[in-house]
Amino acid sequence: MERRLKAYLFDINVAIDEIYSFFELVPKRFDEYQKNLMLRRAVERNIGIIGEATNKVNKEFPSVTISNTRAIVATRNRVIHDYAAVTDDVIWAIVINDLPKLKTEVTDLLNSDENAS
Repeated sequence: MERRLKAYLFDINVAIDEIYSFFELVPKRFDEYQKNLMLRRAVERNIGIIGEATNKVNKEFPSVTISNTRAIVATRNRVIHDYAAVTDDVIWAIVINDLPKLKTEVTDLLNSDENAS
């Protein structure tokens, strides 16, 4: 696997892990997320990182398949450029519904490279 691709996938993986780590001290509930500004901003920042890295994978390595790349990048763009359009329920849905699948896909891609070596 090319070094840049591996770095982008690693960045996605680390950002997801960071989001998960935020809920080690805070209950993983929407009401807790909603009332904690620092937690919301930290999650949004990591979603921005995930979106940027996914965009680079998509552009530089089009043969690599990651589900929902357009939605991931679009969410990143909203978080970065149209922050007023970002709602807590949309971000929460991503955390609960989308990140587990993305984590599995990225981990599988990274592991497939390790197994190929």
